[in-house]
Amino acid sequence: MVQVLAAKGSKKLLNAWAFYDWANSVYSLVISSAIFPIFYGALFRAAGVEKVAMFGGEIARAPLISYVTSLAFVFIAIITPLVSGVADYLGNKRMFLKFFCYLGAISCIGLYWFSLENIYFGLLCYFFGLVGFWVSFAINNSYLPDIAYPEQQDNISAKGFSLGYIGSVLLLGINLCMIMFLSPVVKESMGIEEINGQPVEVMMMKYSFIMVGLWWALFSQYTFKHLPKGYKREGARHHIILNGFKELKLVWHQLGENSRLKRYLGAFFVYSMAVQTIMLIATFFGEEEIDWGSDEFRQIGLIASILIIQLIAIGGSYLTAYLSKIIGNITTLIWVNLFWAVLCVYAYFLQTPTDFFIAAALVGVVMGGIQALSRSTYSKFLPETTDTTSFFSFYDVAEKIGIIIGTFLYGVVAQFTGSMRNSTVFLAIFFLVGIFLLVRVNKVNPDKK
Repeated sequence: MVQVLAAKGSKKLLNAWAFYDWANSVYSLVISSAIFPIFYGALFRAAGVEKVAMFGGEIARAPLISYVTSLAFVFIAIITPLVSGVADYLGNKRMFLKFFCYLGAISCIGLYWFSLENIYFGLLCYFFGLVGFWVSFAINNSYLPDIAYPEQQDNISAKGFSLGYIGSVLLLGINLCMIMFLSPVVKESMGIEEINGQPVEVMMMKYSFIMVGLWWALFSQYTFKHLPKGYKREGARHHIILNGFKELKLVWHQLGENSRLKRYLGAFFVYSMAVQTIMLIATFFGEEEIDWGSDEFRQIGLIASILIIQLIAIGGSYLTAYLSKIIGNITTLIWVNLFWAVLCVYAYFLQTPTDFFIAAALVGVVMGGIQALSRSTYSKFLPETTDTTSFFSFYDVAEKIGIIIGTFLYGVVAQFTGSMRNSTVFLAIFFLVGIFLLVRVNKVNPDKK
């Protein structure tokens, strides 16, 4: 039976595309931001060690996970344009979307077996979880101009991020109930302190990793059912790998002919560097620089701040989409960047948990908004083409390289100045430069906002 796909711009197709954010965003919240960092630290503390023997030497736990993360993003930055070029050339990007979705989901489930004894396997699962999430996210982004008309793209992009926030908060809430409320019940009513040699709380965290993988894989099926396969390139298909790079070269030349798009990419690269860095280090900043009073309150406070960001970000996505209709995409992004710059300066003065919660709420207002609007703005600036995956690979690679540079510079400033607070002020400079570059975008064609 031949499947009849929904037409471009149809509600069914738009919702199916946006629903992938619901499916995969649980990874970025539960694995990247909340449960896994807590599990990782608890694992080392329970063993009474701060370093592990690897590759003939000893590496402390914090640098170890940082190195693996950086290496993963280097790999992602290299493989994304390759996959994108091949997917556009063969016209089967849905297959690639499925592959990296399942790679990420299986890797999340594999984290269940993360232990100091199996450190190489555990880190490999962490590595491929990152790869699966970011590469599949890039491919899904590339569908935006294929499934939505320009006037629909701001709203559906915002809807995608909002669905992601709602879904991830829902699963995180379930996971936290397992860890914070179910664990004491199991210990008190059943008299069980350990499961398979691990504390009950740690096992609940491991069960959370399985739930993330299953959630991601199962809810993606709705997206896979309705998204088109992709656009196949005409002519004979020889040397597929090399032709993938050839497509990227053609895209590069097209960028040179599109001053508006090229200027926008430059601006996005600069301010996204700061945004992504803040998202990755916010928890570490709060843990080190805020006086929580106790270790227990520190853990609860950090989790609470993550939930605050996620919940407020739902409304923030729609707020920026609404503002873009009134004053235009670029002008809205300029004001959002200014908000971020002020927020970075405010972070320098944070002292108490209340200060940190206020900062988390303010981050939520603009975090989802700047990501959703950046994605839809780029989609609007693309030339008429079916090579959307290759074009979006530039967008995503710029973001990943920005993460590598941003986190490195943040660490250098913190190391040489002796405080993470100085790094927050340093990041404000990137937002100010982003504003300058965004102003130049409108100068190419002031009539297009």
